[in-house]
Amino acid sequence: MERKRISRRGLLIGGAAVAGAAGYAGRDALVRWCYRAAGLERPRTDGELDHDGAEWVAASSANWRWADRPADYTIDRVVIHVVQGSYGDALRVFRDPLHQAAAHYVVRKDGHVAQTVRELDVAFHSGNRRFNERSVGIEHEGYVDRPGDFTDAMYRASAALTAGICARYGFPADRAHIVAHSQVPGTDHTDPGPHWDWDRYLKLVGAAAGSR
Repeated sequence: MERKRISRRGLLIGGAAVAGAAGYAGRDALVRWCYRAAGLERPRTDGELDHDGAEWVAASSANWRWADRPADYTIDRVVIHVVQGSYGDALRVFRDPLHQAAAHYVVRKDGHVAQTVRELDVAFHSGNRRFNERSVGIEHEGYVDRPGDFTDAMYRASAALTAGICARYGFPADRAHIVAHSQVPGTDHTDPGPHWDWDRYLKLVGAAAGSR
């Protein structure tokens, strides 16, 4: 008897129907089990870096959701955040399972980058489920009302990171696809705020993209 091929869409729809009232978390767990049982899950190594030179600092699994992006969700956005605190503050709360939020990356003032969630997974960073599913979130150390926090080293490191993300998933490195957290529908956040130099940042992203 011919083995019937199970599609990703079929698994997602079937998983959603069976999960029912159990909600998204139950559905996601069921779909992941179905992927594994059907031998469809992409080989993966938790903690593997997507950005060369980053440091792996794992966020709590309560602050992100398993996925297989871009196979199951198209990635076409980068969301720019500001911590409203230090680099250490961001890593601390991302490791806290009660925080219920994490971005994929945190960039320190000196340009050091930490990756806390794999890009193939959905980080809870924007306050909008659909945006989370389609985007990679980058936090930046500092405060929105302190322009001096946004150092040259930070801009350059973040720009190289963003250029790499745009190249990996094949979307334009422009202002329509590199957005502020404040632009996400339904958010009440204001970051990265009025002192984030978008013109400078996009020029650096373009330069980084051109040197790849």
